[in-house]
Amino acid sequence: MAEASEPPESDISSGDDWDYRSRSSSDTSTNNIHHRNLLFTTGRQLSCDQDTGSLDLSYLNLDTSSLGANISQFADNTNNMGSQLSTVNMSGNRLMEIPYQLSMFTNLQMLDLSHNQLAVLCDSICQLNQLRTLICANNQLDDNSLPKDFGQTFGQTLRVLSLGGNLFKTIPPQILELRALKSLYLGSNAIETVPRDICRLDSLRLLYLGGNRLEELPEEVGRLQHLESLSLCENRLKSLPSTIAQLKSLRSLALHRNQLTTLPPDIVKLRYLMELSLRNNPLVMRFIRDMMFEVPSLMELSGRAIKLNKLNYNLDELPNCLVSYLSSAHRCVNPKCKGVYFDSRVEHIKFVDFCGSYRVPLLQYLCSPQCSSIHQSSPLMNRLYSSDENNSDEESVANNPAADEMITEFRLKRVLLG
Repeated sequence: MAEASEPPESDISSGDDWDYRSRSSSDTSTNNIHHRNLLFTTGRQLSCDQDTGSLDLSYLNLDTSSLGANISQFADNTNNMGSQLSTVNMSGNRLMEIPYQLSMFTNLQMLDLSHNQLAVLCDSICQLNQLRTLICANNQLDDNSLPKDFGQTFGQTLRVLSLGGNLFKTIPPQILELRALKSLYLGSNAIETVPRDICRLDSLRLLYLGGNRLEELPEEVGRLQHLESLSLCENRLKSLPSTIAQLKSLRSLALHRNQLTTLPPDIVKLRYLMELSLRNNPLVMRFIRDMMFEVPSLMELSGRAIKLNKLNYNLDELPNCLVSYLSSAHRCVNPKCKGVYFDSRVEHIKFVDFCGSYRVPLLQYLCSPQCSSIHQSSPLMNRLYSSDENNSDEESVANNPAADEMITEFRLKRVLLG
């Protein structure tokens, strides 16, 4: 995840079609003027912000040679201001390769090449060795598109790399050399596997792998100790490695639109997890199906009445099958409810998204849906079933190992199931 001082991807200009008016020569020489509007061969005016050192060349519908000519003319008209530029936006053009003229911007820190037709990033990009943010989303890049020296050049400088919407089937080894990388966007590609060496990116805070073809994750993902946001949505995952519970800094986990049938039980130990998305997974659909409360039969209602009123019965009065049925009664876990159930029961669970084949500690059975609204049994239960994070009973559960493992439930702000 990018630092506050770094320009996040969301702040990149969207390339709206502006209609600037021409400035007079006296205006551009005024000290209070911070923008230069330059009319180039495109017939459109381009905005150069001298304060921030940014140049917007987006959505001009130019090919590589035309855009390169505009860059050269820009340098000629701004007295070598190109060496002071820190941000260049060339998104939304018809680039099939990067203009070689770009290499004159030696201090460039942010470059947006998204929404072009790039099939390769040529070696000249390695001359921009001060880059901190590189956006190349929505192009035609594949596993062989990165320069051989890409990782070595940007290993200690690049912080944000966006390669979403391309043709990658694997994560190129050059990316795994970016030890300073904090945000990696690889969504909407065709990636089938994640290499075990992913753990080398030990500075990562955000990893976006949504919209790929992943069927499994390597256990080494759990070694990304600084990871705060992990998106694995819209893949083909059937399970997660147990090491996912080692991501102690994780705050957001997107798993929707997969084939998950269960989750690792230790996932409840993710103390700082605040957002979890699980919709459109088999485990959620099964949970919803199992949660359907069936109306008790007449036999169950009669059996409940016998047990609640403590009526005596024996084999001389009732058939063996009924005696066995009455003996199978289960007490409702709600201590304020004296009820029992036989077949018709309610699954009461706060960690609903951790359902599946595992029975985590908060899964309990109640005799009726009404019991869930009054289920307050002890200071521990008050804490676990309360949405108030400032509950005064926190001290009473501080030394309880079971409560310690389940405390994550209160930090979750949003659980998306459907």
